[in-house]
Amino acid sequence: MRFALAIAAVLAALAAAPAARAADWVGLGDSYAAGPLIPTQSLSPLGCLRSSRNFAHLAAARRGMSLADVSCSGARTDDMTAAQSTEAGTNPPQFNALSAATKVVSLQIGGNDIGFTEILENCVTYNPFSHPCQDRYAAGGTDQISARIAAAAPKVAAVLAGIKSRSTTARVLVVNYAAILPETGRGCWPQVPLAYADVPYLRGKQHELNAMLADQATAAGATLVDDFTPSTSKNACASPTVRWVEPLVPNNAAAPFHPNARGEAGVADAVVAALG
Repeated sequence: MRFALAIAAVLAALAAAPAARAADWVGLGDSYAAGPLIPTQSLSPLGCLRSSRNFAHLAAARRGMSLADVSCSGARTDDMTAAQSTEAGTNPPQFNALSAATKVVSLQIGGNDIGFTEILENCVTYNPFSHPCQDRYAAGGTDQISARIAAAAPKVAAVLAGIKSRSTTARVLVVNYAAILPETGRGCWPQVPLAYADVPYLRGKQHELNAMLADQATAAGATLVDDFTPSTSKNACASPTVRWVEPLVPNNAAAPFHPNARGEAGVADAVVAALG
């Protein structure tokens, strides 16, 4: 009887305890938001490769806001509402972190919907005078990457609508993707092992992806955060002490073709500036 009364008292105390405070800032997105291999990596789950020094952590701290960072490497738009399996754990639906009390939402998504990793794997070449990327994706008069970007647009729109419906008063920041390639020239094979003729083609595809994100942000009344422009001179062909994005073989702690800690800090600057 005493044990039953004690259990009842504990349950009553838990019921009377205030609910955990919702985070002011929610960080959503894929590996560019998560910061794979940048120390220190989160264990919840480890497979998301989420860094404590990614831009959401840095920007939220500078604004003195609590953060729920649920970004995850490999995330696609449908992982906002569905659990994402990784090689080391499962990330719950990212939208679970949203609430009516959320004040700021940062979002970087879309790259995996168009097959970012697959495209790089198929375009890397040992022959800089070939053009395997265009041969695979632009043959026969149909540009497959452009078609994928167009197909991703309504998915990004749905994500933005889902954020608005769950966090109606939140400021929503859509972050575009940092430059991997220089804005002019033939690239830097073999540091970034893309054929000379494929470099302007892939540069154009990144412009298309970022333009799509800008269009969707505008249509949804969200704020576009331009990470691309400040990163153009700090692309993967720049020196190790300057670049924001690492080449195939990183010199700084980061995944290949992903932002390093310097790059995440650069995005944080742009995010804080966008908030005003």
